[in-house]
Amino acid sequence: MEYRKLGNSELELSAITYGAFAIGGTMWGGTEKKDSIDSIHASIDNGVTTIDIAPFYGFGLSEEMIGEAVKSVDRSKVQLLTKFGLVWDGSNNGKGDFFFDADDNGKKVPIYKYSSKANVIKEVEESLKRLQTDYIDLLQIHWPDSTTPISETMEAAESLIQQGKIRAFGVSNYNVAQIKEAQKTIQVSSNQVAYSMLNRKIEEELIPFTVAENIGIIAYSPMERGLLTGKYFTDSKLKENDHRNGYFNQFDLQKVKTLVEELTSLAHAKEASLSQLVLRWTSLQKGIAIVLAGARNAEQAISNAKTMNFDLSASELDFINQAIAKIK
Repeated sequence: MEYRKLGNSELELSAITYGAFAIGGTMWGGTEKKDSIDSIHASIDNGVTTIDIAPFYGFGLSEEMIGEAVKSVDRSKVQLLTKFGLVWDGSNNGKGDFFFDADDNGKKVPIYKYSSKANVIKEVEESLKRLQTDYIDLLQIHWPDSTTPISETMEAAESLIQQGKIRAFGVSNYNVAQIKEAQKTIQVSSNQVAYSMLNRKIEEELIPFTVAENIGIIAYSPMERGLLTGKYFTDSKLKENDHRNGYFNQFDLQKVKTLVEELTSLAHAKEASLSQLVLRWTSLQKGIAIVLAGARNAEQAISNAKTMNFDLSASELDFINQAIAKIK
């Protein structure tokens, strides 16, 4: 595994980081607790020391499982990254930006983006309890909240740093203007944003800015929620309550299928899986500090960890980029 300094922070994170969205189950067709915990242990055993979580994932379940899984591990050897600002429990009393209605076993749950000072403090205390720890390595705002001044949110985060409850602060899904505003109050160490072979929008404005400002990019959805594994072009079926049934429709699936077929040949030549090839390419892109990779069992976790066991030459990167270019 390769370990990288995150932006201007003192954090050293594993280049491949465990993404804990799917194990929460909500929006992913459920979860198997034992498999999930096994996947966390397998990740740590294979050098993936960094885990990215959020209270929203499984409405607290993801954080609880992470807390249970890492309580037997030396806390100083594991980095826990979590978030705040997506409220599902009604504690915001209707305040904030309504985001969407999530499905919880057939029940409609309204989700709000809300990052008032009081809510930031509340959510962090709840996360610390679920994670069974007394500090968070990187705290991130999950989504921008237009109803709360950015300065108010950042003041809350700064106070948590002063109290020793968080080591560093990052944003998520922020644009350049929002980061600039946040930096008036707090040192922003990272920005977690969607980035993949099929979604490279951040290369236009965000990456040049974050590189110049020494802010690390945490890339989420590099596999486009499993689409780039190629298995959904064969006989793999999604459960009815899996959000990807609609999510995948935004892409030209025939072109994606062609891309997958072209990349598979290179993956075989590298004695790697297609997923490993996609993750490795992502890790080598300008400005990308760490790459999130989800795993729902130990086998997937070990495969993700082995991503960093090979490199890609300039000619191989050119081949990949030419294949990607055909998607446009």
